[in-house]
Amino acid sequence: MKTNLITREGFEQLQQELDHLWRKERPEITQKVAWAASLGDRSENADYKYNKAKLREIDRRVRYLRKRLEVLKIVDFNPQQSGKVYFGAWVELENETGEILKFRIVGPDEIYGRKDYSSIDSPMSRALLGKQVDDEAIVHTPEGKKCWYINRITYSNQNE
Repeated sequence: MKTNLITREGFEQLQQELDHLWRKERPEITQKVAWAASLGDRSENADYKYNKAKLREIDRRVRYLRKRLEVLKIVDFNPQQSGKVYFGAWVELENETGEILKFRIVGPDEIYGRKDYSSIDSPMSRALLGKQVDDEAIVHTPEGKKCWYINRITYSNQNE
C-alpha cells in the first residue's frame, strides 16, 4: 500500500504531467489515429496500430493521475519539524565505512527518475523518521542490519 503523502512540488509536477498529456499529447495522437484510420485497412496499418497503442497508454496514465491526485495529501514544511527528520527533509547520512548518502524523503509518486529522492515507504526513510543530527538509524536490509549516522537535516528546496 502506497502512502498518500506528497510534497507541493511533487503534486504540481503530477498536475503538469496530467495537463500536458490531456491538452497536448492526447489531441496529437488522436489526430494521428484518425488520419491512419482514414487510410483504409487497419489490420496492416502500422501507424494506426502504434498510435492506437500510444493512445491507450496515455489514457491509462491520465486515468491513474486523475485518481491519484484526488487522494494525495500535500505536506508542507512546518517550522516545528526543524532539527528532526520528517517528510520532505533532505538528509545526509554516513555509515561506519565513511560512505555518504544524501537524499530527500518524499512520497512514492515522486521518486521516479530521481536518484536523490527516497520514498517515505522505504526501510531507510522509515528508520530515519523523528531522528536528529548525530543520531544513529538502524536500517533492516536483505543483507542484514545497517547503521547510518545523521550528519545533516535541511528542509530547503535544494540539496545544498
